[in-house]
Amino acid sequence: MEMSTSEEFIRIRLSTEDLQKIRKKMESAGTKNLSAYVRKMALDGYCVRMDLPEMKKLFSLLGHCSGNLNQYAKKANQTDSIYLKDIQDLQKSLDEIYEVCRKILAALMKISV
Repeated sequence: MEMSTSEEFIRIRLSTEDLQKIRKKMESAGTKNLSAYVRKMALDGYCVRMDLPEMKKLFSLLGHCSGNLNQYAKKANQTDSIYLKDIQDLQKSLDEIYEVCRKILAALMKISV
């Protein structure tokens, strides 16, 4: 894969305050390269950094719930019965997943593009 090279350049004049604002926004977007940040902003008009620690929790909960569900299905196939405690445990896990999804959706709705 060939790397593209930038052949053209532009120069802009900024006040010290404007440059500080740009650097602050750049840092909050998780970018350390000023040229890349300004290029992204100029081409796309916005730069969104999504920092959702709830996503890690969601994936963990989904894995846990999936594992439990497989164990319950195996037990049901072996014994031809389903235990109320297993169903209640699964419901509790699903309720927790729903709550994490609600938090993620609320965070995403705050992003205005």
